[in-house]
Amino acid sequence: MFFRKSQSVPSLSKLIAANCVPLPEIENPTFGSYCDSFANSRVVLIGDASHGTSEFYRARAAMTQRLITQHGFNIVAIEGDWPDCRTIDSHVRLHPGAVGMKHMSVFKHFPEWMWRNREMQRFVNWLRMHNGELPYDQRAGVYGLDLYSMGSSIQAVIKFLEKTNPSLAKDARRRYLCLEPWLAAPAQYGRVAMQKGYAPCESGVLEMLKQILASRLELSARQDSKEGFLDAEMNARLVRDSERYYRSMYWAENESWNLRDMHMFETLQRLLQVKGGKAVVWAHNSHLGDARATGMKDRGELNLGQLCRMIFNSRPDEVAIIGMGTHDGEVAAAENWDEDMRIMSVNHSRSDSWERVMHDTGVPSFLLDLRSGYQQEEIRTACEEEKLERFIGVIYRPDTERWSHYVRSSLSKQFDAFVWFDTTHAVEAFEVHQPEEAVERGETYPFGL
Repeated sequence: MFFRKSQSVPSLSKLIAANCVPLPEIENPTFGSYCDSFANSRVVLIGDASHGTSEFYRARAAMTQRLITQHGFNIVAIEGDWPDCRTIDSHVRLHPGAVGMKHMSVFKHFPEWMWRNREMQRFVNWLRMHNGELPYDQRAGVYGLDLYSMGSSIQAVIKFLEKTNPSLAKDARRRYLCLEPWLAAPAQYGRVAMQKGYAPCESGVLEMLKQILASRLELSARQDSKEGFLDAEMNARLVRDSERYYRSMYWAENESWNLRDMHMFETLQRLLQVKGGKAVVWAHNSHLGDARATGMKDRGELNLGQLCRMIFNSRPDEVAIIGMGTHDGEVAAAENWDEDMRIMSVNHSRSDSWERVMHDTGVPSFLLDLRSGYQQEEIRTACEEEKLERFIGVIYRPDTERWSHYVRSSLSKQFDAFVWFDTTHAVEAFEVHQPEEAVERGETYPFGL
């Protein structure tokens, strides 16, 4: 792999050190104010370089709290499944229908630590307290963008229809019955579809969504059914898209990635249409940093951040993308899918990476604004260079880190700003074992009792 000839790292690091804004401790009440310049955006996407780093979660929460309390943001959309986030949303918005509702465990599947952690719990507790002081229609909500909840989403659609249109509920049970054999292991559905040469359940899930949308007025007529209809609609959309997603896994890797991120974008777009207001999005840097500025483009991959920039383009600052990164420390991750979580040491960043450039500034924590008009053109141009950037998801393989976790990127084209923490720590996870371990003592609703 070849890169354009770049400045020497020391000179670029010095340039960044002279132009970045050092950050206070995350718990400092002023921390959130450092994102005030992004408040004019309709959508602020805040990424993380790993799904198991405490600083990323805490910083994202602090910035989001500021955007909610001072700048009118009312949607927090996360890289989580819709049904789980629906339970969280009912809790934080103190939904009248949630009174007396049986407590349910959420995010009880691999990787549990991604959202079942103290950092997320503290944000949820804060949001519920904040919302409790506001009229119901002014409360900020939490919504899921991902599509890994086929079984739960099917159950949610049927449950809603049983209350509002029993005849349509009967149709839903019949149409979704096709997927039942694979709900425990939906990826196997894709293999069967490939072997048969056609999609046995595609027409049924598509027709079900069409029926629900065609019955919108009837199904949402009752005052207590309006939010329930949105929930049913989004779950029906999720079933349709997850059916496509699991089929695509056996055709082309980039197609399944693209379907997933397109689902995330369409869910966000629908939320903005229905809820109005402004949204903060929490997801991995790989989903939020514009894919066109990374090696993902060479693989034919697009992502949520790219789609937001392409479609929410009524004004230059309509979308703000903030990435995060670190040099070393610890991370909560697994070595392989479905394995237990471990606290792992993060390798020092490579000498040819953006992380090493940031580390060599000597500034332990900072915000680097990369937007035109907010930053000297000299640094924007310098950060257009292509260097390696580290992506750690829920899997971390330090021994093969170069090939498993680094991708080339042009930083100032990928992000509007970059938040740096030189040394980071693992999230405080509720569970280590996946997923059988009992809920840890001290965990509170809505994460499960």
